[in-house]
Amino acid sequence: MDRLKEPRPLTIGLLAHVDGGKTTLTEQMLFKAGAVRALGRVDEGSAHTDFMDFERRRGISVRAASALLSWKGVKIYIIDTPGHSDFSGETQRAARAMDLAVIVVSAVEGVQPQTELIWQALDSMSVPALFFINKMDRVGADSAAAVEEITELTGSRPRRVELGDMESLAETLAEYDDAALERYLDGGAEAFTGGELLSLLREAFYAKKLIPFICGAALRGEGVEELLHLLSALARPAEADDGPLSGVVFKVEHSESLGRVAHLRLFSGSLKNRDSIRNVTRDCEEKVTQIREVLGAREKDSGILRGGEVGAVYGMARTVSGDIIGDPAFVPPPADIAAPMLRVRVTPRDESRYPALVAALTELAAEDPLLDVIWERELRELLVRVTGLIQTEILRLTLSERFGIEADTGEPMVIYRERPLKSGRGHVEYTMPKPCWAVMDFEIEPLPPGSGVIFESTVANDKIFQRYQAQVRQTIPEALRQGPRGWEVTDLRITLCGGEHHTVHTHPLDFVLATPMGIMDALVNCGTELLEPMLKFRLTFPEEVSGKLIGEIISMRGSFDSPVVKRGSFMMEGLLPLASSMDFPLRLASLSGGRAALSTRSAGYAPCPPGEGFEQPYRGVSPLDRAKYILYKRGALGV
Repeated sequence: MDRLKEPRPLTIGLLAHVDGGKTTLTEQMLFKAGAVRALGRVDEGSAHTDFMDFERRRGISVRAASALLSWKGVKIYIIDTPGHSDFSGETQRAARAMDLAVIVVSAVEGVQPQTELIWQALDSMSVPALFFINKMDRVGADSAAAVEEITELTGSRPRRVELGDMESLAETLAEYDDAALERYLDGGAEAFTGGELLSLLREAFYAKKLIPFICGAALRGEGVEELLHLLSALARPAEADDGPLSGVVFKVEHSESLGRVAHLRLFSGSLKNRDSIRNVTRDCEEKVTQIREVLGAREKDSGILRGGEVGAVYGMARTVSGDIIGDPAFVPPPADIAAPMLRVRVTPRDESRYPALVAALTELAAEDPLLDVIWERELRELLVRVTGLIQTEILRLTLSERFGIEADTGEPMVIYRERPLKSGRGHVEYTMPKPCWAVMDFEIEPLPPGSGVIFESTVANDKIFQRYQAQVRQTIPEALRQGPRGWEVTDLRITLCGGEHHTVHTHPLDFVLATPMGIMDALVNCGTELLEPMLKFRLTFPEEVSGKLIGEIISMRGSFDSPVVKRGSFMMEGLLPLASSMDFPLRLASLSGGRAALSTRSAGYAPCPPGEGFEQPYRGVSPLDRAKYILYKRGALGV
């Protein structure tokens, strides 16, 4: 068949708060479309998109998983994402691969904190979404209340799209297009062809004017065919010219026989076996050895990947999850969903297995870059960032079952950050021991919380060559990994405002070595404050335990809005410091007699009150110890 006569493949993501039912919905979609012969069940450990033993045992998704189905001639790639906040890094990376998202909301619990976080991230990426209001078969289901909560969340009332009712469809779509409204008022639904209405539907949806919703019960298969019909209608027509190669790696796995496997969504262009491609994130060339189509737990050789398609690509040995392949212009910007706020020390039970443990964690960090493995060789200390206790449990199980390494994890430690207290300057002269020459002046000023890091340069090329200034820019993240108080520094503007190179004595990496010394000098002159991670919480409870719970939140240094009555219970939202509330979920059952429900999500960082938080020693050799640091970076220290 001529490919231009086929609709363009559609990649969708299923996202939800934990236990929202999205994996069950995925199973029903695959079964209804004939992509699987038997209906998998999460509670029986037979779901086709839960591959890990832990996923099957616990009934929760840990890794993003892709599957393929065909409905009404449309190829639909489904990315089933984890709902638990501990694994939101998977959701964060998968979101960049989606044409659209299906957000699953329980008709009983309604919109929950993770749902809010998902919507905010998708909205920031301009990824359109529709809602599947699930669990309509459950006692307490209230679709009208769920629709009201979705309206409050999105700022726009979602609409039921009746594809089989031309009159209703024309009336709905006319509201989003002035020209269509005039035609509808003049001639009614008969003024439009079916193709014109579908085109109006796609235009309104992808412009994020129209937010459709469907009600159903995934466990019983209700509403699933309606969802599939809507998705096939939202598939865009195929394009004659797909443009330059452009794609994003949303997942990385490892095959024992074939090495690293990159799950790639291609936005444009095409890719074939034995092609050489550019990884722009790593600034390297990769060689494709094999391309396979992913069919749930199975794969089959395809040899080619075209624009709009998703596939497993082998041979990309240096590629990690989240990397961009080819032209980045077609890839959505990253979303800020996951924010690891804890750190654990990982120790092998057999001391001789430290090298194997380092290698295993490095491999896992390629699959999840947010792990951010830190190996302090001289201290024989391995530190890994995690988002929660369940992720820590998964880490131990993975090391044991996949790598054969029995390891222990220490008590989770809160990750603090630093921020400059005031504006200040720093200076570095790296001119000894020769041959070397890198002189720089930095100016630092604090920025509002959540601003991140901004780097600028006002130095002319004849003072510091642009290639050296590029090295300074690239070294800034390393220079900020540890500040004067031992934590990562954020929320600041750094300006390279002076300095010089030497045409004879400057060597290529002198500015790389000198940058951390200049930045640390500026940070010491500015002074820094500690920032602590905060959680946004939602607590639902009966009225009789309200006094006890409010007192508990106050004792944890929490803040909150006045409780409101919602769905027959009291509901309260507010902020909690992570450091003082880590054991609160465990204590909540006894405090409330098992009648309260808590959900939390990251709310960024806020300044620590006096006396809270703690400083830590600098790991490794500090740039403040100038002589020792220079010897260390030049490999002359012997550590």
